[in-house]
Amino acid sequence: MSTRHRILTGDTPTGNLHIGHWVGSVKRRVELQSEHECYFLIANLHAYTTRADKPHDVHRDCIEVARDALAMGVDPEKAAIFLQSEVPALSELTYLFAMLLPFNRVMRNPTLKDELQVKGLADNYSFGFPLYTVGQTADILAFRAHSVPVGEDQVPHLELTREVARRFNKMYCGVADKAPDEEHEQLGGIFPIPVADVGKVGRLVGTDGQNKMSKSLGNTIHVIDTPKQVKKKIGKIYTGQDSRQPTDPGIIDPEKNPLFQYLDVFVNDEDMKSDIRDRYERGDNIGDGEVKMLVADAINELLEPMRERRKAYEDDAVVLNVLRAGTAKAVEATETTLAMAKNASGTGFFPRTVSFC
Repeated sequence: MSTRHRILTGDTPTGNLHIGHWVGSVKRRVELQSEHECYFLIANLHAYTTRADKPHDVHRDCIEVARDALAMGVDPEKAAIFLQSEVPALSELTYLFAMLLPFNRVMRNPTLKDELQVKGLADNYSFGFPLYTVGQTADILAFRAHSVPVGEDQVPHLELTREVARRFNKMYCGVADKAPDEEHEQLGGIFPIPVADVGKVGRLVGTDGQNKMSKSLGNTIHVIDTPKQVKKKIGKIYTGQDSRQPTDPGIIDPEKNPLFQYLDVFVNDEDMKSDIRDRYERGDNIGDGEVKMLVADAINELLEPMRERRKAYEDDAVVLNVLRAGTAKAVEATETTLAMAKNASGTGFFPRTVSFC
């Protein structure tokens, strides 16, 4: 039996990708693309949940996100990068799956609640906002994905997807109620029950030193940032201990300093990290400034090859060709799934062919 599984993950185009995306998901995509069948989604329809009045900006961001993913090392010869709005099966499956989920279950999603709060939407949001969480289940299940590289905050979305897959397989494919997740396919289920592949860093704190790195909060370091911009942003990280001088006495816990997450994630020299942490704890002639310089240098070292790769995709036409090829593969894969789902659910009457030019 082949060990080559399908992998699906993606990004909502709300601006350029940042190092939080890299450590949370994109790094894992790059690692997986040589061994598995990978599809990477640009979720431009989901972007309309909060930016329906800015279609030109969303259009532009789709190209920028693709460009950044390619710069980060996603290989279009190994993985398909595609546009959500150009794959019709996703919308059809969203509608079908919406019938399998109680509205209250959708609204209990903690990630959805957090997004409503962070974005200040309160009760002022479109019907499409909660619907997009159902759309995410369609994005994943349309490819019959076995694994989904995600950040820590997206795990609740994936649990909703797992519920939909189980419910569909039991309702329409005859899978027994207590069937183990790993046996659904061999028992006749159309959909595998996908698992979360959370990066080693589930949540990277932003440059504000408090919240998760997020474009909406303006606390990010982007792939397109220059070395000077990276150093400036790292230099402004609020640690809560910025007044501390290297000669201050007393023991301070580095775990309370967000800089040390950056040190752990981006500095590869284990002996250096251990020495810095030990000196910091003891107040041994080291302050935040020295740690910030080490972190900025390490991040610039990571970003430099990405900046170089990005130059090959400066022309929009080159990026659009990559998206066209990837979307054609996505359409082919999802049409097969849609036909299976429609036949199982009784909604399929006639065969159809979707061509992609």
